[in-house]
Amino acid sequence: MTRAIKRIRRRTSERLEPYGITPGQGRALRALAHAPGCELPDRAMRLSDLADRLHIAPRSATTVVDALEEAGLVERSPDPADRRAVRILLTEAGRAAVERIGQVRHEVAQEYFGEVSPADQDVLLRVLRAAETRYAAATPPRRPGPPGAAR
Repeated sequence: MTRAIKRIRRRTSERLEPYGITPGQGRALRALAHAPGCELPDRAMRLSDLADRLHIAPRSATTVVDALEEAGLVERSPDPADRRAVRILLTEAGRAAVERIGQVRHEVAQEYFGEVSPADQDVLLRVLRAAETRYAAATPPRRPGPPGAAR
């Protein structure tokens, strides 16, 4: 599994390179896109929540968001409920980038698993989903570390 994951990640990264999207930026874009209300300034994800979701230090999240903002994929917006907080909004270009990432990931997975029969693919997905369900049910929620600590 580790070998498969590494190969798929490497190929996906190579395919996204011409678009200027790094793996870390791709993770951040996907996290933002899947957040409820990501397109609404007053409900968009806070920078600190993005750092928590990505399991990285807030300073690292700031660096990722700086690059995404410079590329026109996100915009910062003040949080109306907290003057100190910043919310991150996906731009139209950011939504298009999320679609592109999804397409590239799908293509790479199809290439990797293309020679595997559909029946075997179904079995593999069923086993992985069952393992994930059991693991998630048995694992206590992750506790955030102290502010500013690397995760």
